[in-house]
Amino acid sequence: MQRNAIRILLVLVLLIGVTLALLYRDRLDVAALEQWVQSAGLAAPLLFMLIYAVGAVFFLPGSVLTLAGGALFGPVLGTFYNLTGATLGALLAFLVARYLASDWVAQRAGGRLKQLIAGVEEEGWRFVAFTRLVPLFPFNLLNYALGLTRIRLWHYLLATYVCMLPGAFAYTYLGYAGREAIAGGEGLIQKGLLALALLATVAFLPRLVNRWRKPPMVDVPELKQRLDAGTDVLVLDVRTPEDFSGEQGHIPGALNIPLPELPARIMELNDRPQRPIVTICRTDRMSSQAARLLAQQGFTDVRVARMGMTDWNRNGFPVEYRR
Repeated sequence: MQRNAIRILLVLVLLIGVTLALLYRDRLDVAALEQWVQSAGLAAPLLFMLIYAVGAVFFLPGSVLTLAGGALFGPVLGTFYNLTGATLGALLAFLVARYLASDWVAQRAGGRLKQLIAGVEEEGWRFVAFTRLVPLFPFNLLNYALGLTRIRLWHYLLATYVCMLPGAFAYTYLGYAGREAIAGGEGLIQKGLLALALLATVAFLPRLVNRWRKPPMVDVPELKQRLDAGTDVLVLDVRTPEDFSGEQGHIPGALNIPLPELPARIMELNDRPQRPIVTICRTDRMSSQAARLLAQQGFTDVRVARMGMTDWNRNGFPVEYRR
């Protein structure tokens, strides 16, 4: 009973805080905020990080606060204070969501939502890292969404802090450069160009981290068990037709769509956007590329056969050869 009362109180506080933040976010006076923080003297950094953390919980625009941090504390200390405040806010929102609703979601999630949560949990820190580097994902909303999963807290915290660093530094430096421009400081052109270069670098980083991400895997013996049990799973073999019928053979009932042809033939799979698909090749390199492509097209339950046909044959499982 007491726990339910605490939950209800937390929900009310969140609703009131978020509502006020959304109603008055356009009235956020950066100049007044900077003056208020500066008036705190030695406690200014702590006050600023506290404001940032609370702002993240109540959906205040983080970009505005980050620019203010750069203007107040410069590029180095400003980055540290911005990053620490944002991470604390992300942690608070994550814990609030996990305390309030994660059990409820786990009990009632089904269908596509359950598959999405399972996919996020399997990727773990890699998913967190990717979403922190991609500016298309809303920071404040993402903090709560990730709290509904069972991602490990330390994985979430470290991936958040480390992978937000490039963006934090870029936007902090932009705030610092803007302050210098208003004050008429020296080297404005160089500082402006550096700020643009940093922003361009941050925009390119998601491509790099996407290479680190590994699609969900399934071990070959588990795949064999699922097929023997009659599970509705499509085995998608992305090797060439020659390899499909070559010395390794292929899994009985597998569909062969070579990886280079997959983008043009993806409509052949349109009846399976939420049904299980396992991609397979000789090992798991091409099949991982195929799984990423399918995930980008909205397929929600795609896994890769770990070590592919090599492991299938090593286990002595039956194969077919198409003549």
